[in-house]
Amino acid sequence: MKNKSWWNKYSFLWVTGIFFLVSFIGHWIFAWYAFVEEQTAHAQPVEFSAYLVEVLRDTLENWQSEFLQLMWQVAGLAFLFHVGSPQSKEGDDRKEEKLDLILMALDETEGRRVIQALDKKYPRK
Repeated sequence: MKNKSWWNKYSFLWVTGIFFLVSFIGHWIFAWYAFVEEQTAHAQPVEFSAYLVEVLRDTLENWQSEFLQLMWQVAGLAFLFHVGSPQSKEGDDRKEEKLDLILMALDETEGRRVIQALDKKYPRK
C-alpha cells in the first residue's frame, strides 16, 4: 500500500479545521455588523475595543457551553472506558465464553491449548 500524503492522511482534520475557520470568521464578521447596528441605534461610538471585548465574551461563552461540554462527554467517556467502568465491559465475559466454546467445538485438545495460552498472555479479570 502506497504511503498516503500528510494532506490525505489527516483529511478529517483539514475539513474540521476549515469548518472551524469559516464559522469562526463568519461569527466575528456578523458580530461586527450587529455591534455596529446596536451602537448606532443607541447613538454610541463604534469602538473596536468594545467590540473585541463583547465578541470575545460571546465566543468564550459559546465554547464553554458547547465545546467544553462535548469534550467532557467524549474525554470522560474515553477515560471511563479506559479505566474499565462496568458499562465498558458489558457483554465481554459472555463473548469470551462463546469464543471458548467455539474453540472447544472445533478441536477440544487444540482449543484447550489455545485458551490456556491466551489466558496466560491475557489474564482474565
